[in-house]
Amino acid sequence: MELGMNLKKPLLKSDATQKLLAFAGLIFLFVGFSLASPNFFKFDNIVSIILATCVNGVLALGVSFVIITSGIDLSIGTVMTFSAVMSGVFITFMKLPIPIGIIGGILAGAACGIVNGVTITKMKIPPFISTLGMMMITKGLSLVISGTKPIYFNDSPFYRQISVGSILGSMIPGFEIPNAVLIFFAAAIIASILLTKTVLGRYTFALGSNEEATRLSGVNVNFWKTTIYTLCGAYCGLAGILMSSRLNSAQPALGQGYELDAIAAVVIGGTSLSGGEGTIIGTIIGAFIMSVLTNGLRILSVPQEWQTVITGVILILAVYADIVRRKK
Repeated sequence: MELGMNLKKPLLKSDATQKLLAFAGLIFLFVGFSLASPNFFKFDNIVSIILATCVNGVLALGVSFVIITSGIDLSIGTVMTFSAVMSGVFITFMKLPIPIGIIGGILAGAACGIVNGVTITKMKIPPFISTLGMMMITKGLSLVISGTKPIYFNDSPFYRQISVGSILGSMIPGFEIPNAVLIFFAAAIIASILLTKTVLGRYTFALGSNEEATRLSGVNVNFWKTTIYTLCGAYCGLAGILMSSRLNSAQPALGQGYELDAIAAVVIGGTSLSGGEGTIIGTIIGAFIMSVLTNGLRILSVPQEWQTVITGVILILAVYADIVRRKK
C-alpha cells in the first residue's frame, strides 16, 4: 500500500528529475544561442562563460547552505568585493606574501558571515534585514578602505595566475583549463561532501525542514546556523579572490547585483526557498544556466536593462515552479 502511494508521487518531486530538467534547460540555451550567433560557440567565448561561472558558482555554493536552512543572504555580492579589497590591502599595501593575503581575504568573508549569523541567532533580526544591512556595510567599507579606487596587483604577477593561469596546461601541453575552473570544482566537491556526508549537512537540512523540532531534539540551533552563515561568508571570500585575480585588481564598486544571479542559480538548480531541499549538483547546473543566459543575451546585443528584466522573470518562474511542485 505504501509502495503504491510512493509510486503515485509526482515525477517532479524527484531530485533526479529536477536536475535532469535543469540540465535539459542548459543544453537548450546552449544550442539556441549557438544557432542564433556564430560568435557564441567560439573558444574564447566559452572560456569567458566558464570563468564567469566560476565566480557566480562559488557564491551560489555558499548561499546554497543558507537557503536550504530556509534563510537568505543578500550580502554575498558585496562581501565578495570586501574580501577582494582586504586581500588587496594585505598583498599590495601591507606587502604580505600572497598566500597570507589569500587566507586573509577568505577570513574577511568568513568574519562577515559570523556577524550575519550572530545578528540572526542572538539578536533575532530576520535574515533578510540582517544581510541587507551587511550588504550596505561591506559596500561602504570597501569604498572607504580602498579610497574609492581600485587596488591593483601589478607588483604580484603570480596573483593573476590564480584564476587565468593553467596548472594542467603546464603539465599537459594543449590542455589549457584555467585554474579558476579547478578551484570551482574543488570547492563544489568540498561543499557536496559537507552537505551530504557530515553533521553540518544533516543539521542544514534539519533546520530547513523544521527548525523548532531540531531545537527540541537538543541541537544547538544558534551555533549551527552561525556556522552555516560563516561557511557562506568563506565561500564569498574565495569568490572575491577569483574575481580580483581574474581582473588583476580589487574593484570596490563591484559586487552589488551578484547576489541575485547566485540566488537565481541556486533556485533554478532545484533548491527550495522554503528550505529543507537542495543539491550541489543542481546549484552547479543553475550557475551555468545563469552564465550562459547572460553571455548569450550579451552576444545577441540585448540591452543591459532587458537582460536584468529577463533574469528577474526567470527567477520568479523558478520560485513559482518550486511552489507548484511543493503543493503537488
